Amino acid sequence: MSTEAMNWAMDDAPMSRTEKGKPDTTGRHVLQALAEHARSDGSNSHPSILRIQYRTGYDRTTVQRALRRLEKASLIERDGTVDGRTRWQLAMGLVRPATDWADLEREENEYRAAAAERKRRSRSKGVTDAESVTVTGGESVTVTHSESVTGDVTDSAPSRHALNAQPSRTQRRPNHQQPSVNQLHKDSSPAVVSRPAPQADGKTGQQENHHLAAFGAFWHNYPLKRSREEAKKAWIAALERGADPQRMIDGAQAYARERANEDPKYTKHPATWLNKGCYDDEPAGQPNLRVVDGQKHQPFRLDPNANYANGF
Repeated sequence: MSTEAMNWAMDDAPMSRTEKGKPDTTGRHVLQALAEHARSDGSNSHPSILRIQYRTGYDRTTVQRALRRLEKASLIERDGTVDGRTRWQLAMGLVRPATDWADLEREENEYRAAAAERKRRSRSKGVTDAESVTVTGGESVTVTHSESVTGDVTDSAPSRHALNAQPSRTQRRPNHQQPSVNQLHKDSSPAVVSRPAPQADGKTGQQENHHLAAFGAFWHNYPLKRSREEAKKAWIAALERGADPQRMIDGAQAYARERANEDPKYTKHPATWLNKGCYDDEPAGQPNLRVVDGQKHQPFRLDPNANYANGF
């Protein structure tokens, strides 16, 4: 297996398209299977169709069609045969354009803006302004706009403010609970939309500070220390996308084990690793013990009561 070929197939190879113009995810998966059997320069890849089926889970026809699409896109080229199997050369000179990432970021921002607009509209539908208050009963009292009462109240009994008029015993709500005078005044006032007040115990703020402070643990476990400020911005962006801090730290530990004794020039920078969501590409098994300065350390686990502020 070649690390260079795998990195190319997973991240740097141009994304081929289907006949309908959609990203060819099936072909991408087959390309990664070919890269697993290629040399560092992308040559001498000759897995059998059966091996690719076993690796990807696709049927024979699907694999053959994906190979034809990859060949048409010039991502692979026939280079003879080995024991009756086609030998492929991967076009590792082709690189995915940087605009692909910019397009994904733009689509993500548009999605978030649309979601925020839907949420705003949903909240506005549940709010109604109390422009007028009408109380009906045996006294026939009517008040127009609770803020502009001038005394024009008509009834046959002693005049009382419509908001102070208590309902009779026979006027019951469905749950038999009568509104208080204060509640009537409150319901008649123009509605004010406001954000929910923060929790008294400050748990929300503590959780955010806790997730941000956990960046120190990520930085300690990541195998390459480059551009800390850029990595910090990428960490915050990942949290805003809903990434789990513990998942990212576990992914950094797994990536460190993968890159052990490997050439560091092929190790992704931490900001790149976070922006591309590589923490989701790592295996989700139990991490092994780490060795730091000749001593074994248990895998890092976030402690809700701990303070990692020094690391961030």
